[in-house]
Amino acid sequence: MRYELISKPNIKKIKYNTSQITSMHSELTTEIIRAINNCILTDKSFGIAFSGGIDSSLLAKVSRDLYKDNVILLSIGFPFSPDLQFSRKIARELNMKHFTYEIQNDEFSNITKKVIDNLECNNISHIENCIAFYFISFIAIQNNCKLVLTANGFDELFCGYDKYRQIILQGDKRIKSFMAQRIINELTLVNEINTITKEFHVKIEQPFLAQRFMDYAMKIPIEKKIVGPCDKLRKHILREIAISLNVPNESALKPKKALQYGTLIHKNLSKLINSDKDIKSKLLTKINH
Repeated sequence: MRYELISKPNIKKIKYNTSQITSMHSELTTEIIRAINNCILTDKSFGIAFSGGIDSSLLAKVSRDLYKDNVILLSIGFPFSPDLQFSRKIARELNMKHFTYEIQNDEFSNITKKVIDNLECNNISHIENCIAFYFISFIAIQNNCKLVLTANGFDELFCGYDKYRQIILQGDKRIKSFMAQRIINELTLVNEINTITKEFHVKIEQPFLAQRFMDYAMKIPIEKKIVGPCDKLRKHILREIAISLNVPNESALKPKKALQYGTLIHKNLSKLINSDKDIKSKLLTKINH
């Protein structure tokens, strides 16, 4: 598979041509399958933390192809949040079982306090992610699901973050250094998430943060992931694979939006900080610790 660049030199749009499958695409697909398989040690249903974006949709599609009806999609967010609306649309197109949970303001305050109290963490973004996974674990256990897979690792390994655009002209060495930093950050977040979700006896697994997968992904040429400082899409080889596997185009070509923003958790936490002195004090204590 290859992609053709439109609108040079300012790359604003990518048009993919998936008529040819290269050995690199095939090998990466094999590694994705292996990474998922290595997480599944049960014949029971398991969940996918699902936003409908490229990462979770590719994970969902491959998992469903492998494990059929044992896979369920789990989405959370405040009412009318972008993630809830988009995930419902893509889940229908994938024809997969999908369970959603709408966060209410009164419970959000209580859960936020619980998460802050139970985390040794001074990173607001991590706290927001842990709040999200508290609710994901809650709906997982409601649906008899004790294992949830996430697509964490794709953004780190395939230049998903906007920061990669800012540093790409500094060369591969700088990019790989930043990539390593992001992976360390993500592995820390993984441990924090599982600290929160153990209340429900739900295990959150990240197949794409397994060492073998990371080692393979790091060897893929940078130009297969990002094509320049104007590249607002990125993760091209993953998007090509997704389209070839019949992930809906709207999902495969969707730009990145972080979990805390798509669920409106960040927006509502900001409001809570301004209105709840107790939560504001707890957060300030964590941040300044």
